[in-house]
Amino acid sequence: MCGKWGGKRILARDKTWRQWAKALKQNIYALYLAARDPRVPLPAKLLIGGVVAYALSPIDLIPDFIPVLGYLDDMLLLPLGIWLAIRLVPADVWRECREQAARYPIQLAPNRAAALGIGIIWALAMVGVAWWIWADWKP
Repeated sequence: MCGKWGGKRILARDKTWRQWAKALKQNIYALYLAARDPRVPLPAKLLIGGVVAYALSPIDLIPDFIPVLGYLDDMLLLPLGIWLAIRLVPADVWRECREQAARYPIQLAPNRAAALGIGIIWALAMVGVAWWIWADWKP
């Protein structure tokens, strides 16, 4: 009666998406913990900082209202950044951070000051890139 797109199949898909979102949130928190660990090399900390800032940023590289491409950055760039950051963290440190993130899950409340700070960082980055392009291309 429900057809192939109804009932149990939709519930199973919803459960999969919830598990994926929970794992993503847990990995972001574990990366945050890894960035604070002195055993993690500086290049990994810089990449982790970028990935965590992008994940928590209210501003997307490609706005979500653009069909297909809008969600492509969230579906590809973020998991790719997380994967690469995890690869740069020593295995024993990553294991400890994942365990700590699982034991003490973080509850993120909306923070206007943090959103404003991230917005300012994005604006400064765009001004810097525009200035760099202008310096190279001006006649």
